[in-house]
Amino acid sequence: MQKVKVLFLCTGNSCRSQMAEGWARHLKSDALEPFSAGIEKHGMNPHALKVMAEAGVDISKQFSKTPADIGPVEFDYVVTVCGHADEHCPTFPAKTRVVHLGFEDPPKLTKHLPDGEEKLAVYRRVRDEIRRFVETLPETLTSR
Repeated sequence: MQKVKVLFLCTGNSCRSQMAEGWARHLKSDALEPFSAGIEKHGMNPHALKVMAEAGVDISKQFSKTPADIGPVEFDYVVTVCGHADEHCPTFPAKTRVVHLGFEDPPKLTKHLPDGEEKLAVYRRVRDEIRRFVETLPETLTSR
């Protein structure tokens, strides 16, 4: 069976899209060939790395990139995981289906909090929401 090529796209490819790629590799590598990118490159968010590692998923070898950095991949689906990426989504070939599923932005939600458990709790909540979505793939994409 050919794997479904999915690009998880967000604003800076530092947190939510990286988590989604990590979960997809960890949970669905038999069915998906996952990628992540951002409209811009913001670097890897250290809190995202930490909460994913807590869940047993190492995303430390992933890096922040744009779709152009990935190269000529024909994606089956592009999943925008934030409103900004959905609004500014680049054009993809006609066969690529773009699906929007927004998740809250942990860095934005926690910018007023000091580093610590309260901040990490927000990252963990979003991490777990993304996991629940990835667990439904690829079926939920093909039914849209």
